[in-house]
Amino acid sequence: MSETDLRFNLLVSWLAQYFGQEVCISLICGDASFRRYFRLTVNKVDYIVADSPISLVPVAPFVSVAKAYQQAGLLVPQIIHVCNEHGFVLQTDVGQAQLLSVITPANVSNYYQQALDLLVPISQVTTITNVTGQQSLLPEYDSAFVERELAIFTQWLIGEHLQYEMTAAETTMLTTCFQLLVDNVEQQPKVGMHRDFHSRNLLINHDDPQQVRLAVIDFQDAVIGPVTYDAVSLLRDCYIRWPENLINPLIKYHYALAIKHQLMTADISFAQYLQWFDLMGLQRHLKAAGIFARLKLRDGKPGYMADIPLTLQYVIDIAKRYQNLTPLGEWVEKVVLPLVQQRNRLSKELTQ
Repeated sequence: MSETDLRFNLLVSWLAQYFGQEVCISLICGDASFRRYFRLTVNKVDYIVADSPISLVPVAPFVSVAKAYQQAGLLVPQIIHVCNEHGFVLQTDVGQAQLLSVITPANVSNYYQQALDLLVPISQVTTITNVTGQQSLLPEYDSAFVERELAIFTQWLIGEHLQYEMTAAETTMLTTCFQLLVDNVEQQPKVGMHRDFHSRNLLINHDDPQQVRLAVIDFQDAVIGPVTYDAVSLLRDCYIRWPENLINPLIKYHYALAIKHQLMTADISFAQYLQWFDLMGLQRHLKAAGIFARLKLRDGKPGYMADIPLTLQYVIDIAKRYQNLTPLGEWVEKVVLPLVQQRNRLSKELTQ
């Protein structure tokens, strides 16, 4: 029996013991970590259960942040029952459709404004309470954190996936540009940060007949970090790209929102905010491209490889707007992206 089958049987037995009856669970999906999610219905009530191998994905942060977000007024899964030994978490089902599956050019502005509004209560969550009642600050998204994330791009996309050996000049250029991105994080006001706030982690909730609400999931990696991070994660999504004429007003909407709710001081100009936003997005897309390569090579999840070109195109487009980042944009455009596209074509041909 495989480890996966063993965990599945343990999970079903754990649920049967809790509910006092046999249950039937169906796999919804795995995610970009080692977690798996299942849906079940018991006595006409829908539930979600997460399977998180405890040595790989601790459940305590998810449980603690869920409680903090709920107290802040956010619609999140309610934690019903937890198995700390094996890493099972039974929770309420807050929605079956991802925001990504319902947004269109006609409704994206309204949905994204609603999502940006959620960043206000998210920004206020900077402490969590553990099972013993002790309070602690969320981890800090600091310079060392950013450097570790940027190293994922160099190691996994450039080195492991593309097998590309950078010249001394390319290495120097990348080091210089990376330092600009690290400095960009340090310059920004710090707030509570979801760290994976995008259209796949927002669910459509119809519990209130008067209005459609957005539920927030996948928040276990919450930190204290730069004010623009979650907004750029949503508006420059790794999985879907919208025209600038739709996104630019939403960037201004978040800027005004951050000023209004004192997440930034009123003397910060929109030009300054936009530079923070642009460079934050560029850093995030570099990291994402590296993670997508790592998911394939380390974790056996090749499905994210198709998303790498979009993340790199963001890097190209944004870097060209800033003179000191132009060399990065040109290198990604002329060297990295063509190599990625070539690899993707070869991989597709091999699987046909």
